[in-house]
Amino acid sequence: MAPESLKKTLSMLPDKPGVYKYFDDQDRIIYVGKAKSLKKRVSSYFNKQQHENRKTAVLVSKIQRIEFTVVDTEMDALLLENSLIKEFQPRYNINLKDDKSYPYIKITREPFPKVYAMRNRLDDGSEYFGPYASPRVMHSVLDTVKRLYPTRSCNLVMSEASIAAGKFKICLDYQIGNCLGPCEGHQSAVDYRESIAHIRHLLKGNLSQVRAHLKAQMTQAAESLHFEEAQGYKERLDMLDKYQSRSTVVNPSLGDLEVFGISSTEKLAFVNFLRVSQGMVIISRNLEIRKKLEEPNAELLLHAISEMRASYGDFGSELVLPEPVDLDSDAARITIPKIGDKRKLLELSLKNALLYKQEKLLQYEKLNPDVRVDRLMEQMKSDLRLRDLPRHIECFDNSNFQGAYPVSACVVFKNGKPAKQEYRHFNVKTVEGPNDFDTMKEVISRRYSRLVEEGKELPQLIVVDGGKGQLSSAVSALKSVGVYGKLAVVGIAKRLEEIYYPEDPLPLYIDKKSETLKVIQHMRDEAHRFGITHHRSRRDKGTLKTALTEIPGIGEETARMLLKEFKSIKRIQTASVETLTPVVGKAKAQKIADFYKA
Repeated sequence: MAPESLKKTLSMLPDKPGVYKYFDDQDRIIYVGKAKSLKKRVSSYFNKQQHENRKTAVLVSKIQRIEFTVVDTEMDALLLENSLIKEFQPRYNINLKDDKSYPYIKITREPFPKVYAMRNRLDDGSEYFGPYASPRVMHSVLDTVKRLYPTRSCNLVMSEASIAAGKFKICLDYQIGNCLGPCEGHQSAVDYRESIAHIRHLLKGNLSQVRAHLKAQMTQAAESLHFEEAQGYKERLDMLDKYQSRSTVVNPSLGDLEVFGISSTEKLAFVNFLRVSQGMVIISRNLEIRKKLEEPNAELLLHAISEMRASYGDFGSELVLPEPVDLDSDAARITIPKIGDKRKLLELSLKNALLYKQEKLLQYEKLNPDVRVDRLMEQMKSDLRLRDLPRHIECFDNSNFQGAYPVSACVVFKNGKPAKQEYRHFNVKTVEGPNDFDTMKEVISRRYSRLVEEGKELPQLIVVDGGKGQLSSAVSALKSVGVYGKLAVVGIAKRLEEIYYPEDPLPLYIDKKSETLKVIQHMRDEAHRFGITHHRSRRDKGTLKTALTEIPGIGEETARMLLKEFKSIKRIQTASVETLTPVVGKAKAQKIADFYKA
């Protein structure tokens, strides 16, 4: 239910697209959101009895005041939301983070514009193209532009009148061919502006118009028998083709597209953006998003779309996405391709997002090892189809020797690593003979009934070393304790590393190179080692005590004292009466010596 102070605001909300801001008791903005319908979206926060996650519930509890702004379209709302988040950085909004600072190519607003590289975009009326993925890529483009259409690099304040008055002199750039000399009238203002227009086309990726212009010039020069000039245009056309070949070419008939791929973890999302013009990828950019309210990928994609359009402006009317998003069809046509060239483009973007994620997580892992743990937990949750992150896992293994001395071992892993202080042995009490199924049922019942009685935390996952039979026994035990369904349980068969699930006849096969399988194998091997060690110790002690207690007058306590002192039967057999006497007394020492001499 909404507080009384907010009910009036909620009743005034219009059924129109817009942006809303939530304020706390200190009158600070704690959340900014956009909505197709302000009335429905904002009211939904207060109509729910229970929210999808705890963070949203905490957010709602802190809301003391609401402001809203109505806009014309949902895309306008998305762009306004993005700018407000950047300005106020509210606590409960996602953080958008570029992978680096990007350079631009700038065309100045002058009668004879200059074209050069720029790191920061200024509000000075100039045109900016980019940002580019790296300075190397940007300089490659700029070099191609300059060679195709030379422009001035000087700082002269030029106008047609000042040029006509002869105020300027050509410089070295003209002599070496980097400028066509507009300062002395060697290049007309009309021709210069035409060059700038073609530079704009090239920077926007409209290469067909640039190519048509160069071909027309080449043909005209050849028809006029100006063959050197025609050869110059031919070289520029070859240069343009070489420039295009360095980009990823798909299918020219695709038109203009914007492609987004996303790869997420529990706390972070990594988005790749591709801008495609006439079948050529002309821009590729990565974006890192830090989640605040466990936002789904569809919502994060909306923020990425807003961020890219804010940086690059509107482009094509078609968005190629991996999943549907809540965006008005008037803002853009959304395509989720399954096959064809658009699918290949989407897979390229998804691959780039995944590679960017791996690169960033590796960096974070070096700075903070907890990041690796989080990534491993996410990987295991996904691979094993779990509901919760398996931060606490327990693995069981049985050992016996022809039914004698049956034991079971429980090893505990926390965050993917052994927690050896929590390992436990179980001496089986109720099972006669070699019966793995009943042994597993007994130890699972004992382990979790005790945890329940003591009010201790249950693991998120139980791993049973064995196939479907041992798994069924474990499930039966968990049901008897009343915890089945509160935690996940799987069985691992040794031969083919098959993972079995309750009530599923078909096993799961995990990639042999997966970290998930390595952790499970490590747990199983630890359980086997720990169980075998205890089994051998118990069996050896039983065998040694039996051999000594066969001696008349020697009981279990005396046998224990002898073993503690001499460590083995062989040493006791060869010991003299004088050596044995300090341990067990002269009378017993004589009996032991006589027994082994007989």
